[in-house]
Amino acid sequence: MEVVNKIINKVKIFMEMIKFEHTIFALPFAYLGAFLAYQGLPPAIKLFWITLAMVGARTAAMALNRIIDRHIDKLNPRTATRAIPSGQLSVLEGWIYVFLSFGLLFVAAVQLNPLCVKLMPVAVFVLVIYSYMKRISWTCHLVLGIAIGLAPLGSWVAITGKIEFAGILLALAVAFWVAGFDIIYATQDLSFDKKQGLHSIPVRFGNKIGFNISRCFHVIAPILLILLGVIQGLGLLYYLGVLAAIGLLYYEHRLVGPGDLTNIDMAFFNMNGYLSSLMFLFALLDLILF
Repeated sequence: MEVVNKIINKVKIFMEMIKFEHTIFALPFAYLGAFLAYQGLPPAIKLFWITLAMVGARTAAMALNRIIDRHIDKLNPRTATRAIPSGQLSVLEGWIYVFLSFGLLFVAAVQLNPLCVKLMPVAVFVLVIYSYMKRISWTCHLVLGIAIGLAPLGSWVAITGKIEFAGILLALAVAFWVAGFDIIYATQDLSFDKKQGLHSIPVRFGNKIGFNISRCFHVIAPILLILLGVIQGLGLLYYLGVLAAIGLLYYEHRLVGPGDLTNIDMAFFNMNGYLSSLMFLFALLDLILF
């Protein structure tokens, strides 16, 4: 019984380390890709394997990030209490979770279609390279955006068996949305990143310009979503969803600014969770009702 309790405790620590609950950021967009590609309700079995693929990919990516960044995290007061730098989980345990998660992704890809399997190495490469980007270039935010944008594109491929322009548009919209809020999140570590020689848009251009770039990204994302709606022939409810997303992005930028990061957790976690969920809900209702 003691062994079982230890395993359960380790799993809880791991789930907290990777912020498993934040899967809500990308999962609704992954479903959105599937529903738009199918132009309605996809088969339940497809959604099941898409869900497992998404969970496997995100879990592997987050665990990899924590392993690769463990030495940096240990030096940063904001991240020093994370599971690996604080000794709650070993690096070996982290790698076990990584390989199990990539295994789940592979199994799900096999169940979906051959193109998903062929594209899996590309997805894995992007997920791995992201963790090294802040050591290389201030474009790291865009690489993170692309990594998460692959979720709806992967869902699109899972349904259609091919890469289509509309799916790429959705992926780009998600990429700019994610990159925009990642810039905001990176402003917390501006001083630390400068001392450690790490790269980010706030480090390269300063917080003020960084926030302006974030705002630009958050203008581009809705424009791409509108263009997607036009291409897919979507109706009023979908565009109301885009309008709601615009409102939430505006509110997000009202909550935080270059001189005030007090509400950053609310802006980063709450607003973005609401945004992805609302977009999926409105698009789903549009597809079902019209």
